Amino acid sequence: MDFDVIIIGGSYAGLSAGLALGRSMRKVLIIDSGKPCNAQTPHSHNFLTHDGDVPSNIATKAKAEVLKYPTVEFLNDFVISAKHLENGVLIETENGEKFTSRKVLISTGLKDVMPDLKGFADCWAISVIHCPYCHGYEVRDENIGLMMNGDMAFEMAKNLYHWNKDLTVLTNGISQFNDEQREKLQSKSINIIEDEILEFQHHNGLLQKVIFKSGKHLPLKAVYARPEMKQHAELYIDLNYELNDSGLIVINEQYETTAKGIYAAGDCISPARGLSVVTASGTMAAVMMNRAMISEDF
Repeated sequence: MDFDVIIIGGSYAGLSAGLALGRSMRKVLIIDSGKPCNAQTPHSHNFLTHDGDVPSNIATKAKAEVLKYPTVEFLNDFVISAKHLENGVLIETENGEKFTSRKVLISTGLKDVMPDLKGFADCWAISVIHCPYCHGYEVRDENIGLMMNGDMAFEMAKNLYHWNKDLTVLTNGISQFNDEQREKLQSKSINIIEDEILEFQHHNGLLQKVIFKSGKHLPLKAVYARPEMKQHAELYIDLNYELNDSGLIVINEQYETTAKGIYAAGDCISPARGLSVVTASGTMAAVMMNRAMISEDF
């Protein structure tokens, strides 16, 4: 085998795993396409010693730390196929490279699928945001919107009310609240607008107002939204590991997928996408892979 472990996806989970495996004297190849899902995010939060730092700065420093270990290599490329071998996996990349390894870690993350609304993608992760723990402090006490509907919108509105009392739910069509939910939202002066959205008007990603198809518009500082997410890489087709009903990779307590020798870490296994969470899962997956190889070799 060329490597003990090939890590597919070299962002925070993958780099964290690479660090632990490098310190375990494992021969490791990290393959990354250089397209992180948080590329537009101006600042990262809730990550000790890096609160408010630019995500790319954190990744650059992390990569330098990982590559200090001589058994770890990094390749800028994109994995196009993977095939099970008798005692490992064969990986092929977009540039025609082929590598074999005993174990594989999938840490390719999730891809956000932007709705077909003008300005939404430009504002994403800047002023169209998804998580109050990641972004809520920066827009606290501002007039904000919530682009959701039904039960999810009600639960999110309840949470956001802690940070923002000036809150408007944008259902982008007929609302799906039951009577009890609607009465509760109204009792908290949370407005509900059912008009369909035409555009997120912004300046360099900073939201100015939401424009509706009816011609009305609503000035807002930020909008919370949860676009569809899907696996950034579709290697589950080649390697035959399972996804759950939410499209996340199924793992056991050892971070191993339903395909033997294939492990997963990061936000491809969980909707919790904070840096502290995904880096921790990368470390744990690395420990589990190393323990498995130790047992195999002992």
